[in-house]
Amino acid sequence: MNLRSSLARLWVHSDRPAVRAFFLSMAALTLALVLALYSGAAAEMGHTALAGATAIAALVLAAWVAITLVPVLARRTPLRWMAYKMEYRLTREGWIYIGGVFAVSLAALNTGNNLLFLILASLIAVILMSGILSSITLSGVELRLELPEHIFAGQAVRALVELENEKIYLPSFSLRVESAADKERAQGAVLETPVYFPYVPKRGRAKQIVPLQFPRRGIYQQEAFRIVTRFPFGFLQKARRVNLRTEALVYPSVEGAEQVREALPSLEGVIESTRKGHGQDLYALRDYQPADSARHVHWKVTARTGELKVREFTRENDRRILLVFDPRVSWPGNDPRAAELAEAFERGVSLCASLAWHFAETGAMLEFRAPGIDLPVAPARDLIYEILSILARISPQRDSAGESLLDAAPADPAALSILFTGTAGVRSSPVATESGYVFSLCA
Repeated sequence: MNLRSSLARLWVHSDRPAVRAFFLSMAALTLALVLALYSGAAAEMGHTALAGATAIAALVLAAWVAITLVPVLARRTPLRWMAYKMEYRLTREGWIYIGGVFAVSLAALNTGNNLLFLILASLIAVILMSGILSSITLSGVELRLELPEHIFAGQAVRALVELENEKIYLPSFSLRVESAADKERAQGAVLETPVYFPYVPKRGRAKQIVPLQFPRRGIYQQEAFRIVTRFPFGFLQKARRVNLRTEALVYPSVEGAEQVREALPSLEGVIESTRKGHGQDLYALRDYQPADSARHVHWKVTARTGELKVREFTRENDRRILLVFDPRVSWPGNDPRAAELAEAFERGVSLCASLAWHFAETGAMLEFRAPGIDLPVAPARDLIYEILSILARISPQRDSAGESLLDAAPADPAALSILFTGTAGVRSSPVATESGYVFSLCA
């Protein structure tokens, strides 16, 4: 019953025209073989005319199969594995095995022992089977790499590597996925550590969760990967290149840097509104009124003064910040401190990202400006990933005389302006100005 159901399932999912063409071609070729054998027998018996007729009939049948049925089967046969570009490398174990084969061959030639020739044939057959099985293992295997949506520099993330075996009847064993050498990648390979798959079932998938960490912000690109196997004996390492363009946008680090912790205490007092409202920070104390909630009563002051006192809070929803990042730098490219200044620029990018992340967590209203970019005022949590994407791609630009980004468009006079600039003469600590605070990218 199981055999019957399996055959019925195979018949439902099979390519019926191809199956019919296959069995018809087998029947025609079998008949042609019988006619060819009969032709030979007739010729030996002296029936020349009959032998010629049956021979011609066999040739006609074979030609008909080649012209009509073989193209049908060829169009329906998946021969993608023939187009795979395989890379071969003989392993150390393989070299030792080849040395043993040569030793056995020399002994067989010198002695003429039939047993040694049988052993030599078996050893050579093992090499042949190793190549065939490794090719079968690599064929029909597709790769998929899935990265997290948001990636931050220096922060460990988890990626999904998946292999899908499209072969109908055979599984794949002992596969390793690694990055292929690519000279055109921008920062480095996306997948630096190889991923091992011991078994991929037929018409199935195997998944591995891989920890990844990107040291710096920017765009990481991987054009291709390699699927490598040493199955079954380890004598030969065979690899297949898989063209799978993968790109990872890595945001600057938003870890609470020491500069952020030093800068925020002086900024918080300016960011908060001087008007009372529904916030968390204390604004003032006043006398209790009948409409006030008992939750806002300051019991310690009430006990000390003998009168009911109520707490008032600052309005956090009035926090408005204009965050400006000016990547124009005044230091020349041949400056002996170029590497040190470039590292300082990266610290400035990270600091700007950390401040933007902090404002998103505190629910501030934020406006962001950069060269050619002006994001209007909106809740910082709605703009944060767009800002981080801009900062991930930004790079130093040569300073040129032009309008300051602070003056490029009118700003809300009630907003606090925070400018990151590469202009010389600004110190690394935040400098208070009439418009807000200024951070240096090159100090």
